[in-house]
Amino acid sequence: MRTRWMGYILAAAIAVSGAEKIRAQEGSGAPAFARGPMVRGTVTAVTADHFSIKTDEGNTYEIAVTPNTRLMKDRQPVKMTDVKVGDGVGAMGELDASKKTLHALFVAVMDAEQVKKMREGLGKIYITGKVTAIDDVKLTIMRPDHVSQTIEVDETTSFRKAGRRRGGMASPDGGANPTEASGNNEIVTLADVKVGDMIAGQGSVKHGSFVPTNLTILPQGAEGAMGMRMRTGEGTPQSSAVPAPASSKQ
Repeated sequence: MRTRWMGYILAAAIAVSGAEKIRAQEGSGAPAFARGPMVRGTVTAVTADHFSIKTDEGNTYEIAVTPNTRLMKDRQPVKMTDVKVGDGVGAMGELDASKKTLHALFVAVMDAEQVKKMREGLGKIYITGKVTAIDDVKLTIMRPDHVSQTIEVDETTSFRKAGRRRGGMASPDGGANPTEASGNNEIVTLADVKVGDMIAGQGSVKHGSFVPTNLTILPQGAEGAMGMRMRTGEGTPQSSAVPAPASSKQ
């Protein structure tokens, strides 16, 4: 199993923030880039009209920007001067694969401090991953960092199932674009959560266990968007296919 942290962090941030934030990021210009690849990574260099990123697989891409490129950070438009080395980005547009250059129509930026907080907050202020076991109100989640964590829902937990938007963009690695999970959200219950589902939600640690205030069941294909690579059988990880996970009950 391989973890691609930057793709995972950006996708998780989108998943736990909900549809409103995505619509605010995309704005009225969304139809202009309704189809196309997404490249995610960490900024390594910035110039006036492009920046370089390194993906978690170690690939380097050049992201070319023009006056028509929309750059968004914290739901607000920003300029190239606001993009810094160490920031996490997800860029969408026209990809020249041979030159590893993406001509960006839209760029979502997460500053380095936010990236750090997302890493540190996993399992403490939010949860995401694949459901591997369900025991009454306890769910065992295989997180993207290879840690198996048991969480516990209670009467305050709300459940939703994210709908897949039509016309969403594909990721170059073949995974689903996390913005596709920002369509219609259906209100569901714990009974609708199944082993094999990908979930994401916010919450806090209570009495030693993470208790989500909300859990969203992500669309099929979200596993690729979260940067997780699991071989599955009947929706559950095969013990022979992945390393034995560390146990965590934070």
